[in-house]
Amino acid sequence: MRPASVLVLGGTAEARRLAAVLHRDPAFAVTSSLAGRVAVPRLPCGDVRIGGFGGADGLTAWLRGNRTDAVVDATHPFAARMTANALAATAAAGVPLVVLRRPGWTEGPGDRWHRVPDAAAAAALVPRLGTRVFLATGSGDLAAFAGLDAWCLLRAVDPPPPPLPARHHLVLARGPFTADAERALLREHRIEVLVARDSGGELTAAKLVAARELGLPVVLMARPPAPDAPAVASVEEAVAWLAAALAGRP
Repeated sequence: MRPASVLVLGGTAEARRLAAVLHRDPAFAVTSSLAGRVAVPRLPCGDVRIGGFGGADGLTAWLRGNRTDAVVDATHPFAARMTANALAATAAAGVPLVVLRRPGWTEGPGDRWHRVPDAAAAAALVPRLGTRVFLATGSGDLAAFAGLDAWCLLRAVDPPPPPLPARHHLVLARGPFTADAERALLREHRIEVLVARDSGGELTAAKLVAARELGLPVVLMARPPAPDAPAVASVEEAVAWLAAALAGRP
C-alpha cells in the first residue's frame, strides 16, 4: 500500500511540528503548503509548495490531481479565507479534513484585557486607552488602524503594505520573542497599550506576559468563528485523527 498522502496547510509552528512527525513515519507522505506572504519562510520537513491554489476550485483540482488522502488545516487561527477554501475544496473532492488550532489565551490575575470582535473595534477603542500603541496584530490587520492619531509601534518579518498609521515606527524581526525582550521593547518605546489577536500558544504569549508585568491594557481581537469541521488542539491529536480517518482507505 502506498503511503497516505497528507496535505498540511501550514505557516504555523504546529504545522511545522506536524510535518516533522509525519515525515518520519513511512505510513505518510506529507506535503506542506505555505501562503508565500513571507519572503523567506521557515520551511517544514517533507515536500513544500509555496503560493496560493487559486481559491477553492484550484485547491479542489490540486487535491484530485495529487491523489490526496487527507488535509490538515494548520493555518493561523485568523486565516479565515484559507480555512473557508479548505472546507469547500475537501467537500468537493471527497477528502477528509481536520482543523488543527491551538487554544486561545485565557485571562489571568493581573491582566487588563479588553476583548473586541475585530480590528475595527480595536481601532475604535485604542484612543480611550493610550497614545503610544504596540500594534502586534500581523500585517493583514494594520489597515484598520491607518486613521489612528496615536504613535504606533509595528513589528513584522517583512515591511507591511500600506495603508499604515501616519505616525509609526517599524521593527523588522521574526519571533518567537522572550518575555524579557518584549518587556524591554515596551519600555524602550514607552508603550501605553498593546493590541493583539487572540492567536493562542505559548510561543506568542510573551508580549501578554510583559504587558501584565508592566500593568498595560491589552486590546485582544477575537478569532473568526470556528469552522464546521472536525478540530483538534495539538499535533498529537492531529496524528491520531489521521491514523483513524485513514485506517480503512483502500
